[in-house]
Amino acid sequence: MENTQGARNGTAMSRRGFLRGTATALPLAYAARGGPLWAGGEDRPSPPDNDAAYPGVIVRQSKPENYEFPFPTLNSFTTPNNLFYVRTHFGIYKGVDPRTWRLTVEGHVERPLELRYDDLLKMPSRTQVALLECSGNGRVFLVPKAEGVPWELGAVSNAQWTGVPLAAVLDRAGLKSGAMEVVCEGADAGVLPGNHEEPKSPGQVHFARSLPSEKARQPEVLLAYKMNGADLPAAHGFPVRLLVPGWYGMASVKWLHRVVVTDRPFRGFFQTMMYSYFERRDGLPTLVPTTELQVKAEIARPARQEVIRAGTAYRVHGAAWTGDSEVTKVEVSTDGGKTWAEAKLLDKPLRYAWRRWEYSWQAPTKAGPHTLMVRATDARGRVQPPKRDPDRRNALVNHVLPVEVEVH
Repeated sequence: MENTQGARNGTAMSRRGFLRGTATALPLAYAARGGPLWAGGEDRPSPPDNDAAYPGVIVRQSKPENYEFPFPTLNSFTTPNNLFYVRTHFGIYKGVDPRTWRLTVEGHVERPLELRYDDLLKMPSRTQVALLECSGNGRVFLVPKAEGVPWELGAVSNAQWTGVPLAAVLDRAGLKSGAMEVVCEGADAGVLPGNHEEPKSPGQVHFARSLPSEKARQPEVLLAYKMNGADLPAAHGFPVRLLVPGWYGMASVKWLHRVVVTDRPFRGFFQTMMYSYFERRDGLPTLVPTTELQVKAEIARPARQEVIRAGTAYRVHGAAWTGDSEVTKVEVSTDGGKTWAEAKLLDKPLRYAWRRWEYSWQAPTKAGPHTLMVRATDARGRVQPPKRDPDRRNALVNHVLPVEVEVH
């Protein structure tokens, strides 16, 4: 059962007084379930080890590091590196020396390879704008409470990535006939303790995910070494990460150090036990890996329980995204879903990136609570669903999430 009442059900602390009227400045801080959001100010706590590279993020977990982009601050097409959300399973893998780093390509290939960082830099590169979203983004709004990192709205960000197409490296290695999947393994490893929803790992495991060979050879799938024009930060996979546009973030393996081509399906821990959901086939629930992004729109402002001055114009805005397609329409409801009006799309359609949107709302003159909603449609005709699909376990949260505000 999904939470359709936001703050009524306790998913966020009241922000009455958070902002009044139509002022555009954010407050210094507000409390949100799962951890504090800080937009500045002297009282902002530092992330682990006083890492000044992460001002303003929401610390959802400190060990391992899981930091959320403060979605209400959305004001640009690309997300600055120091605000881009961070997802780790075993902590940020540090201390990689690009001079000694190696990427091995092995398995069902004609010519096993070992590439140095300089080898990649010498290869023809490609720059790709792409959004990444954790499959658990929005988990905090699920009822009953779901296990996992308590993401609210900001386990999603948009950036420009530069790197070498994975296909170019696979071509160097030469895929043997019958090559089925390409397994990408990160250098990060550890033991996951498990909980009542997710099993314990079989001892120490590396984070690894696979792609079908057809997907791995798409030109937009990159071995990325730059992010928004700068070298990858450690938190985002330095020196090299996989980038899989259009798929949830778990596919974009960080701290990449090994590629294994297989002639059979990969059934690794993060491919089956985690990052998977149930799909109904012939009426039978079948476990399948999480892959493509679902169509989704989120409201950045107003925030939940924000106070809005009665009788004034308010700029409702946010972002929308989808998988291997483009967002073509965003609709806003200011009466709890009874009626819908089309929002203005602010960005040009760009596959794999989000599109920001805005809608001018004339707040009613009568004081009281009001429920705002948003939904997106993509070029494939997929429409953001109104209700939660329980077969999605504790992730793939793309149903419409109402935002209750107070008109005062």
